[in-house]
Parts: sequence; structure tokens; C-alpha cells
Amino acid sequence: MRKTCILFLIFFSVLLSQNYQVDFPPEEFKKRWEGVFDQIGDDAVAIVQGFALSNGFIMPRQTNAFYYLSGIETPHAYILLDGRDKKVTLYMPPRNVRLERSEGRILNANDGKLIKKLVGVDAVRSTDEMRENFPPDLKQGNTIYTMFTPAEGQGQSRYELEVANASIAADAWDGRISREGRFVQLLRTRNRRNVVKDLTTMIDNLRSVKSPREIALIRRASQLAGLGMIEAIKSTEPGVWEYQLDGVARYVYLINGARLEAYRSITASGTANISNGHYYRNDSQLKNGDMVLMDYAPDFRYYVSDIGRMWPVNGAYEPWQRELLQIILEYRNVVLDIIRPGITTDQILEEAQKKMKPIMRRYKFSKNIYKKAAEKMVRTGGGVLSHPVGLAVHDDGPYRKGPLKVGHVFSVDPQMWVPEENLYLRYEDTVVVTENGNENFTDFLPSELDDLEALVRGKGMLQSFPEDLMKWNY
Repeated sequence: MRKTCILFLIFFSVLLSQNYQVDFPPEEFKKRWEGVFDQIGDDAVAIVQGFALSNGFIMPRQTNAFYYLSGIETPHAYILLDGRDKKVTLYMPPRNVRLERSEGRILNANDGKLIKKLVGVDAVRSTDEMRENFPPDLKQGNTIYTMFTPAEGQGQSRYELEVANASIAADAWDGRISREGRFVQLLRTRNRRNVVKDLTTMIDNLRSVKSPREIALIRRASQLAGLGMIEAIKSTEPGVWEYQLDGVARYVYLINGARLEAYRSITASGTANISNGHYYRNDSQLKNGDMVLMDYAPDFRYYVSDIGRMWPVNGAYEPWQRELLQIILEYRNVVLDIIRPGITTDQILEEAQKKMKPIMRRYKFSKNIYKKAAEKMVRTGGGVLSHPVGLAVHDDGPYRKGPLKVGHVFSVDPQMWVPEENLYLRYEDTVVVTENGNENFTDFLPSELDDLEALVRGKGMLQSFPEDLMKWNY
């Protein structure tokens, strides 16, 4: 028995030390490729470009679309899906001995046999073969599909990348086009007899519905997000700094295997900071009577989550804080009870509005502006059915164009604005549509106001550090 345990531990340690992903088998990639072939047809090819070599001492991370199709994390790799013969080829860069000596082993063009076993591709070739006649053997009339949209990496989503790329292009002293734009440009220049079209919508459609393996990774990312937030709540007290709450949550991610962040931490205290929806400075000191808004989650093996809570710095909500957060919570709970497969998002909002009517009638508002803000949230949804979540926090892949399907993952994010007092309040959870309704991945994270108050009154890891070492002055 002891020998068996030792062998298991050795096997497990070897598995953990591998320099390639083990979350998705070839069968999963083949199913994704079939989805691409079904959409591009029999006279087209699809080519997706991987990420470039990291330009600094930052954690390398493959781009989302390329990882989705291959699981390969090597920079400067390409994947070709040929609709004419339904074959898939990975183009890998030659071995870079200097890089390996510096950063460790990575898969390269010499690892064809291993890559075929891991990914299930039909062929592995060197990127040196792409210098001429690429894609190979194209005839006039064959269409080339590739991604026209920006490739997301760690902490990135498409819209934000598009805004950033546009600002670079508009800069009179810069003006660069994106890497993806350059790739499209080269494909057109070097294949003048062929039409180059956008693959984005096709990949988005596939990414929209998550597989059981993808859901398991999102669930784990959500669990770590919730555990990190619980530790941040417990570490809250007047005098603590926002970045310290950020730090304890990040610590929880790291010690549980999440090396990266899904997005930069939003840890905001006080009305002014919270009113900036994507506040990132995290450099204010927590004050008695204020609330904290935290919106933060890890990147766990390429999959992420998106959650948020608000809690009182001193462990007791002010009456107006409790009043507003409670009605948001009531609305959030109603929406969670409705989400199920086969219903559209518009139908969810309509059903929620009906179910909220008796709640709103008996709810006591201290100010008319609070009542109007709550009525607007219920009438418009207040962003409650927010964005997809998956490989990116604002993920690609529509879920609002038709009835919800089992495997749709998205953020439930009811928000309320009281502009007269510059107030912004919200809850956020990430859910997956299941056969019987939905699963809230962070259902274990307290949401009831009494429970959040009780957590604040506890002690977190921050309070275990020596007080004299935690204080520092210029």
C-alpha cells in the first residue's frame, strides 16, 4: 500500500510539472474543429495566429481563440484548419535553445509526436515552412478565414482591446495597426487570388456554450474568487488600505494555483471611489461609516470568473446602505430563481419585473430618489443580465440572441445608481445555465447583509501580521 501511494505521488508530481496543458483531451479539440468545419464549408481554410513572445518578465499566456482551438501555449504558433480535407495542422516554431535555458522547456516543432498525442492534430510542421505558399495549395476560389478582431490575453477582453488599438492608430506619432490587422494584411497581399474573411463570429458561436470541462474550470475560478473575497471581508476594518484587501484576495488565488488575475482588482471604499465603476487605484484608507466594493477574480488555467460584493468597513451597515443593498439583493434573488434553459433574457426581465411588483409595494424607502432608483433598476434590469464569462471576463460568444442553452455562462450583475447622491451599488455573481435551472458558482459566498456584517466582525489574515511592520510612513 505504501509503495502504491509513493508511486501515485511521483506520478502526480510529474503530471503537475508538465510543460503543457492537461485540462482538455484531443476529443474536445476535435469537436471544436468540427464546429469550425461546419461553418467554413468545403472550399475554405481557417488559420489562427497564436501570441507573440512576451516582451518582458511577465507570465506568458496564450491568446484565447488559439488556446481554445489547440491548448498549445508556445509563442508564435499557428493552427490551420483545412475545410477541403478536414485536416488540422499545427505550425510550431523551431526549438529555441537560448529561451529554454532561460525559461525552461516549451513545446516546439521537434515535438510533433507528442503534440499529435496531446492535441489530436493530423500534422505538426515548422513555422519555417510558412515563409512561402501559405496557406499551402490554395486554388482560386478558396476562401481564407482568420480572426479580424483583437486576440485577448491575460486580463484582456475584446472591447477594451479595440478601444486601445483605435487610440494607438489615432496617435499622430504612432499610428500602428494591430498585430491581427497586420496578419490579415499579409494574408491578402500574399494570396491575391483568394478572399480573406473574418472568422470571429464562427469562433464566438462555438465559445458561447461551455463544455463540462470548461465549466469545471470556471467553477474553480469562482470558488477561489469567493474564498479570496471572504478573506478580504474578514480583513476589513477602519485604517486598513484598499490595496491590502486586494493583496489578501490575491494571496488566496496564488496559494490555490491561480497564477494570474482575470482582471485588475476593483477594491473601492467610500462613495467617490465606488462611483468609478472600474476604479483601480486601490490606494485609499478605509474609513468608519464607508462601504467597500470589491470586484475581483482569478485566471485559473485560462478560465475566469466575475463576482462582486459590498460591505461596511466597521461591520455595521448604515440604515441607507442596508435599505439600498437589500432591494438590490431582492431583485438579484428573483432573477436567479428565473434563469433556466429555453427562456430568453427579455423574458427573464419581464418575469422578474412582475415578481418584483409585490416586493416593491411593501418595501419602505426613506427617500423618493431611492424609490425611483430601485424602480428604474427593476424596469430596465439595471445590467442584471450582464456579459458572458469564460476565457475572458467579458467573454466572446452571444447568449442573448435566442433562448438560453445549457452551458451558457454569464454574469448576474444588478446595479443601482442614485445620481443625486453619486451612489453606485451592486451585487455580482457568475452562473451557468443547467438542465434544471442554473448554478450560481459562488452561492457559498455570503450575500445576506447580516452574514456580510458578521464576516467583517471576524479577523482575517491581515490582522495576524505584526502591527508595527504594517505601518509605514514617508
